[in-house]
Amino acid sequence: MQTTLRDITQFNFDNRYARLPPAFYRKLQPTPLASPYLVSVSDEAAELLDLDPAEMRSERFLNILAGNQLPPGAEPLAMLYAGHQFGTFVPQLGDGRALLLGEVVNARGERWSMQLKGAGETPFSRTADGRAVLRSTIREYLCSEAMHALGIPTTRALGIAGADEPVYRETPETAAVLLRLAPSHVRFGSFEVFYARREPAYLTQLANHVIEGHFPSLAGLPDAHEKFLHEVIVRTARLIAQWQAVGFCHGVMNTDNMSILGLTLDYGPFGFMEAFDPGHICNHSDTQGRYAYENQPYIGLWNCSRLAQALTPLIDAEVCNAALARYEGAYLDQYNVLMRGKLGLAQALDGDDVLIGDVLTLLAAHGTDFTIFFRALGDGTAAARDLMLDRDAFDAWAARYTARLAAEPGNDAERRARMNRVNPKYVLRNHLAQVAIDKATRHKDFSEIDRLLSILRRPFDEQPEHHAYAAPPPAWAKDIAVSCSS
Repeated sequence: MQTTLRDITQFNFDNRYARLPPAFYRKLQPTPLASPYLVSVSDEAAELLDLDPAEMRSERFLNILAGNQLPPGAEPLAMLYAGHQFGTFVPQLGDGRALLLGEVVNARGERWSMQLKGAGETPFSRTADGRAVLRSTIREYLCSEAMHALGIPTTRALGIAGADEPVYRETPETAAVLLRLAPSHVRFGSFEVFYARREPAYLTQLANHVIEGHFPSLAGLPDAHEKFLHEVIVRTARLIAQWQAVGFCHGVMNTDNMSILGLTLDYGPFGFMEAFDPGHICNHSDTQGRYAYENQPYIGLWNCSRLAQALTPLIDAEVCNAALARYEGAYLDQYNVLMRGKLGLAQALDGDDVLIGDVLTLLAAHGTDFTIFFRALGDGTAAARDLMLDRDAFDAWAARYTARLAAEPGNDAERRARMNRVNPKYVLRNHLAQVAIDKATRHKDFSEIDRLLSILRRPFDEQPEHHAYAAPPPAWAKDIAVSCSS
C-alpha cells in the first residue's frame, strides 16, 4: 500500500488519553521558545507519522517542534504518575518538563503518542524550570534512534529545536525541545499513583485503557488484568536481556522510567559499556550502584514487583506472585538466545551457559571492550585474541569454543555473517555523543549529529568510511561523567 505523505496540519489525531478523567493529567499549553532554530530531524521517525520529510524543514514544523504552535487536533497535557526513585517511593511525580500533544493514527492504523520534552513548567515540575538542555536532548535523540536500529524496543525521536534561551544546570546551558514518539507513554508509576491514593476505580480505568489500546486480544476476557500483568512482566524481562546483550546501561531504572509496553524510556544518564565490568555504573549520581550493569536484571524484577503490588486491587496477590515468577525464565531464555547468537551458536546445547559466563569473566579480568571483542570474534579467535592480555587464559577458552563450533551446521562464512547481524560494529559511545554536543553547543554546528544518526542507523554494517567511529574511546573519554542532569 502506497502511503500518501502529509504535512503536520493533516494529522489524524485520536486522543484517547485525553478522554480519560482529569485525574490522570493536567491540560496546559507549551511554553514557547524564543527564536528557535532547527537542530536535527529524523526522516525515519517521520515515516511513522506519514510525514513528508520536506515538511520537517519548514518554519511551521519548527514552531510546532519548539512548542510555539500546535498542530490542529492536539490537546496538550502533562501526565500524572508516581514512582520509586532509587528505591524510595515518591507519591506524586508526573511530567515535569514534558507535554503529550496527542495521539496520531497513521495510514497503517498504528497509534503514535507525540510528546514534547522540554516544553516548559507544568503543575508537576515541583521547583524545576520544565526545560531540557541541548546537551541531554542530543543524547536522547541519538540514542533512541540508535536503539531502534539495534532492534531494541524504544521510544523514537522525531526532531530537536534549540534556542539561545539560558537554562541553568551545573553551569548555564541553552534550551532545547525534543519531540519524541511512542505507542504510549504510560509507565509503571502511572499505576502506582492510584494505588497509593487508594483509588481502585482509576486503576481499573487505566488498566482497561492500556489493554484496549495495546493488548486488544485481552480486552473483555474475564482474566484480562492477570494476562496483562503477565505480558508486561515478560516484555520487561526480555527488554533488559536485550540491554545486557549489547552492554547498554540505563542509569535511572526508577519505576516512573519503566514503560508499560516494555520500551526503553527516558534517556538520561545512560551508556554503552566499553571496558567490560559487571559492576559498571553509568550514572555519576548513582553513588550506591543501584543501577549498575549487573544489577539491571534484578532491578527489572523489583520494578515489576512494584507494578504487581499496584495492581493488587484488581488481581489476587497469589496471581501477581505467579506472574512475577515468570520473570526469571523469560529473562534467561531471551538472554541465552542473544548471547549464543553473539558467539555464533545457532542451536542450544548443554554447557553453553558456562561457555558464555567464562568468556565474560575473561573480558572483565582483561577490561576488554565489550562491543569490539564480540565484533572481532566474528573474524575468528585469532582476531579476538589480540584484544586480550592473558593470551593463555583466552587460548584455553578459545579451544573449548572452537570445539563447540564444530557442533554447529554451516561453514565459517555463514557463522561470521550470523554474528555480524547481531554484534554491532557501531554503538553510541559517550565520546562520540560528546563530540557532537561540543560542536552543537559551542558553534551551532549540527553536522556531527546528523552524521552520527546516519552511522548508527546501520550499526551492523561495516561502513569502512566511518571505521574511526568504531575505534576504542580516546583517553580523554574517561573524564566524561553523565548524571541525572544529563
